[in-house]
Amino acid sequence: MRRSLPRARRSQRLPDRVNGAVSADPSTRTEPFSDAQRLFSGTPRLFLCAGALSACVAVAAGAFGAHGLRARVSPEMLAVFETGARYQMYHALALIAVALIALRGSSRGVHAAGLAFLIGTLLFSGSLYVLALTGVRWFGAITPLGGVAFLVGWLCLAWSALRA
Repeated sequence: MRRSLPRARRSQRLPDRVNGAVSADPSTRTEPFSDAQRLFSGTPRLFLCAGALSACVAVAAGAFGAHGLRARVSPEMLAVFETGARYQMYHALALIAVALIALRGSSRGVHAAGLAFLIGTLLFSGSLYVLALTGVRWFGAITPLGGVAFLVGWLCLAWSALRA
């Protein structure tokens, strides 16, 4: 039968668990996460997954545009579709970079950049895809909102780099 240690000695031998950080040596203990870090703890994984999926969709859209749309839409609309695919790929890579940056340390600016890139991709590339496929011109009015979201994302990323 195992002999029970007094409570004080038992706690000294167990690793210190503070919000997921484990350290047996008090000199190497990490500070507890801030509220923002707790809120965004799964965000790097989300941005990495979103970036990878977005890149996959961009490649598929590019191939579809090059092979499946050439005979079905005008050259002008094909160029619009290809612009959507190109910008989606740029910002899919940006999302992957945001995920890698967020793994090194949690920053509100980095997370805001990732969200802006996601929103920008949906609005910018999404509206261009729909415009090219349907020919409904008012979808072109949504595209600049996505462009603004992209700009906000890049500015947030620059701001977080300056603050680091």
